[in-house]
Amino acid sequence: MFIDSHCHINFPELAADLGALMGAMAANNVTHALCVSVNLETFPDVLAIAERFPNIFASAGVHPDDRSGEEPDVARLVALAAHSKVVAIGETGLDYYRVEGDTEWQRERFRTHIRAARQTGKPLIIHTREAAADTVRIMREERAAEVGGVMHCFTESGEIARQAMDMNFLISFSGIVTFKNATAIKEVAREVPLENTLIETDSPYLAPIPFRGKTNQPAYVRYVAEEIARLKGISIETVAQATSTNFFQLFKAARASSDP
Repeated sequence: MFIDSHCHINFPELAADLGALMGAMAANNVTHALCVSVNLETFPDVLAIAERFPNIFASAGVHPDDRSGEEPDVARLVALAAHSKVVAIGETGLDYYRVEGDTEWQRERFRTHIRAARQTGKPLIIHTREAAADTVRIMREERAAEVGGVMHCFTESGEIARQAMDMNFLISFSGIVTFKNATAIKEVAREVPLENTLIETDSPYLAPIPFRGKTNQPAYVRYVAEEIARLKGISIETVAQATSTNFFQLFKAARASSDP
């Protein structure tokens, strides 16, 4: 089985026909997915999908790019994370790619999420773009290793991956790893041990080959698994089993809510 460890199926491109989306998942042996929050205004939509489908889980957090809505504090995140279908805090992190001027607000928000994760005992979903050094520094300063988590849609260097793994974080690869010119991230995927690996779509974005340029969906996570299997010279069944095991070991609340 395959698990999509990071998607946004509450976004309009996918939410319009969740029945078809779930059918496509089943047809491709994608058994579970984690629908990730990007702001507090749409968190109720994320949670509603997780409540509707037993194999969908939710997270609570505000993306580092989103500055238009409610700014979370620790108490607010802790309260949202109390729901049994909320298995993680995030996505959070740092993204300097689109932000101009002072970025201290991003760093303070990131610290807030880490503190909430430590208080709830639930792992972090971390996004980092053109901010790797600050991301790792704040993870260390705020003791993110106490809860661990995942570096989602990973595009950084092998050294950053090693530093994150040293803090109990898994490395998640998206459809980017299938892109022909993504040679650096392919090499990182070869290097990261399978026991530290997750797979994701980040749908509706970043559709893998052979769907590049189209709307992504959780059913396509199998193509990420196929590329990782090819890069490592192992079977896709081995990748599927390992990444699914890793998912439930990390997101313990998902494992608990999946038990009969």
